[in-house]
Amino acid sequence: MTGKARRAVAAALALAATAPMLSACFEEPSAHEAVRDFLVGWQTGDYAAAARRTDGDEKVVRKALEDAKLQLDAASFRFDVKGMRRAADEVEADFEAEVDLGENNPLWEYEGKLPLHLVDGRWKVRWSPGVLHPRLREGQRFAVEVVSKGRQPILDRTGDSLQQEATLHVAYVIPANLKNADELCERLAKVTGFPQDRLLSRIRSAPPNVQVPLVTFGRTRFAQLRDQLTAIPGIQLTEQKQALAPDSPEQIVGTVTAVTAEAVQQLGGPQRAGDTVGRTGLQKAYQEHLTGSTDTRVITVDLKTMQKTELKKWEPGRSTSSIRTTLDRATQRAADTALTAGASPGMLVAVQASTGEVMAVSSTKEYHQEKDALAGRFSPGTAFSIMSVEGMLKARLSPKQKIACPAERSVAGAGFRQVGSPAGMTPTLQANFATGCVTALTSLARRIDGADLEASAARFGIESSWTLPLKGFSGSMKPLKNDAATAQAIAGQNVSVSPLSMALVAGAVASGTWRPPVLVTDPQTFDPSAEVDPAKAVKQPNPVKIPEETVSTLRTFMRAGVVGGSARAAAAPGDPVHGITAAAAEGQKPLAWFVGWQGDIAVAVLAQSSDPTAGAAVAGRFFRGLNADL
Repeated sequence: MTGKARRAVAAALALAATAPMLSACFEEPSAHEAVRDFLVGWQTGDYAAAARRTDGDEKVVRKALEDAKLQLDAASFRFDVKGMRRAADEVEADFEAEVDLGENNPLWEYEGKLPLHLVDGRWKVRWSPGVLHPRLREGQRFAVEVVSKGRQPILDRTGDSLQQEATLHVAYVIPANLKNADELCERLAKVTGFPQDRLLSRIRSAPPNVQVPLVTFGRTRFAQLRDQLTAIPGIQLTEQKQALAPDSPEQIVGTVTAVTAEAVQQLGGPQRAGDTVGRTGLQKAYQEHLTGSTDTRVITVDLKTMQKTELKKWEPGRSTSSIRTTLDRATQRAADTALTAGASPGMLVAVQASTGEVMAVSSTKEYHQEKDALAGRFSPGTAFSIMSVEGMLKARLSPKQKIACPAERSVAGAGFRQVGSPAGMTPTLQANFATGCVTALTSLARRIDGADLEASAARFGIESSWTLPLKGFSGSMKPLKNDAATAQAIAGQNVSVSPLSMALVAGAVASGTWRPPVLVTDPQTFDPSAEVDPAKAVKQPNPVKIPEETVSTLRTFMRAGVVGGSARAAAAPGDPVHGITAAAAEGQKPLAWFVGWQGDIAVAVLAQSSDPTAGAAVAGRFFRGLNADL
């Protein structure tokens, strides 16, 4: 027995089950049989069997039942008999209908009536369009109107859109003007890859005189297919403007494309022409939040006057809204300008020190703003010595203590080499910190307990469990089991960080409290494991207050880094700039860090350069550009 046959039998039994109860009220059970046979036939698609139980022309009834399914784009009908009444030779049955509108999602439930009378000794349903629905009349048909709310924007911190207008191209039809909808959909399916049956169902279920969008194309795809589209009789083309092109930071905001046949298979659900799909960045992470909301109406249409009557309307089951980010246009502009004005590839992440909010993410073409600036894994060099200050204070090391800065040093078997000035000198601890002398700083590993360094790194968010709607990396470090490992950590050699994690470290020194990063403020919940449904709350770690003595010492050290240390290029008008530089490497590529802040803006810059001050130069241009915009 086929699945369809089994469902038919099950449905028949379900409807027949009411007969014993109802037949007790009447002398003639055959009226129940007529109701059962008609509704079972309608429900299972055996329209001929249903038609035979009416007094109408069988061909007319069969077509009306079949058309109702097509016009509603219905996946299924289900019926439940609620009662029957008899008056003389007339019977009226009450039933409840449940129509699954398939792609359009909602279930349509309504109450109907079946009038029956005796015809040549047999009970028959008195046929009229009102049998299908009490408000359907002669000369009318069902239709379904689905209106998309459109894609919502991604906003900066002030509420301005982070997208620019782009042109989409829409292929549409007017059903009443089509000579052969089947052929049109067959040809369109071959050209676009969209399922032929879904294209056809949209045409059949739409009001006859309206524009029905079938497929939407971006500029490149449209240029490839335009000639093939115009060759299909009945296809019409129009342009549609939508705010889709991302503003800076483009890779964070993300790209959007028109729905493709492949996207429909991946996303599922009622994706329709005119819908859009986020491909990268926040557009992808918040796809379900930004789009997909529709108003759905079941209506009747008078085929002469085209007047519409609403039978049922559904508000969107899932609301859509814009995404409010923490990004700041002026800060982003200053970051972009600072990087493009330099000769070295690089990245810059700026956060608000007092909140952890990400204000700018910028990179040159050699790096990716999400994969590298937020989630990259790089050696921090001596910038990681920020974590060692707490251990220095615990060991009662004075900032004025003289520590030699030789060209080379070995600590418990681990070798280190200082490149450039002030190798061979004996500056103070503060000066060594300000210049990033790796041979001097690593010598402190014998005085600093590895467990203290690990605890300090944790307070500054290294290996913290913070998360973002996009990929991010909080840093990692290997266990510090001996002096050699501790020295390597001070030098940033057995540690990995991202520019974002180091910007948060700078913010912690500036504000006195480490805070997890924030990129999106509304909605405030997301599920980082879901690519398209940011719906579940994720608990962020609590802010961590940094010991006051540690903060005070670091502020002094990092101010000295700009005033007389290797970070002098970061100096800018306005509030004092604090920061340090560090040299590191990514394979064979030399890297130059700057980690610091001005006012409430903390930054981490990573430049691909053998000049250890290259990051500070970018930071200086950034701060000066930001001050010029204020």
